[in-house]
Amino acid sequence: MLNKSLYKEREIFQALDLCDSAGKLRDESIGWSRNPVFNCNLSGHFLRKKKWNYWCITNEDCLFSVTISNLDYVGMTFVYFLDLKTHKFIEKTFMTPLGNHCSMPNNVHESVSFKNSGMELGFVEEDNATHIVAKCSNFMGNLMKADLKVNYPKGHETLNVVIPWSTDSFQFTSKQQCLPTRGILTIGESLYIFEPDTAFATLDFGRGIWPYKVMWNWATASVIQKGKSIGFNLGAKWTDGTGLTENCIIIDGKILKLSEDIIYEYDPKDIMKPWILKTALTTKIDLIFTPFYERIAKSNLLIIKSEVHQMIGYFSGVIKTDAGEVIPIKSMLGTAEDHFAKW
Repeated sequence: MLNKSLYKEREIFQALDLCDSAGKLRDESIGWSRNPVFNCNLSGHFLRKKKWNYWCITNEDCLFSVTISNLDYVGMTFVYFLDLKTHKFIEKTFMTPLGNHCSMPNNVHESVSFKNSGMELGFVEEDNATHIVAKCSNFMGNLMKADLKVNYPKGHETLNVVIPWSTDSFQFTSKQQCLPTRGILTIGESLYIFEPDTAFATLDFGRGIWPYKVMWNWATASVIQKGKSIGFNLGAKWTDGTGLTENCIIIDGKILKLSEDIIYEYDPKDIMKPWILKTALTTKIDLIFTPFYERIAKSNLLIIKSEVHQMIGYFSGVIKTDAGEVIPIKSMLGTAEDHFAKW
């Protein structure tokens, strides 16, 4: 039985294994770090393991996202694209039984790939970079090809957290923002150029043993504003009662951990109305999120049911640092989502 009060927001500095030899969560691994020091050595827990690498890249013209995941009884890979000017949206998903072709490594900076007759995806780890390559022969009737290089600036920090529901139910997440990206995306005759001063990648890396039923909110954004790199990761619901959060601000590559919950206020019956996000105990986060596009992703495969409302829009308001600096946020492109799953 975990004594969660002993591990509340403990910062971890050394490399360690997430699980013991029986596949249970180790007490020593409960906490958070500024670098992905955790080896996610999941074992056992038949058909309960959840693993994914999700990338989302934005520039001034579009949003492009690629994911490889293995939910044990099914593998899911998907790619989606939104033109920010025309709101043209394309999404392509492939499912494989029992996670075939979706072998997921233990560590954040290890290469992942997927290939079948319709889709090729690769997240190839290179020196201080991740090389994202994607190809789909029928992307709403068009050939889609992406060749993007996500760079990790020297000293850039990321948010890495172990969320403990119990010794048999837990999640490691690595949330990474403000990663400059260079490359090219082509969809049919359309060409999109990504340059590192205006294009940023976000990574959501997850490895864990989840409860069957779960709900969450997640918001993230990255921008360069007045010469300063600013980003944040704000989650809610799924970490309640664990003593840890996945919440942080990142400024010029340095993490400011938020050891408090985020309050989400939005109308689930009219989700296109503005959302309010704020910290529960302080005024460090005070944001209004105004969506302009709703991506809906639903799955209903007997034992698997998932419904995601991912909103794409702009954040405005203020964030505050531990030192009391007030940073105004104006029209910051990002996403916020409402997710319910039985899996």
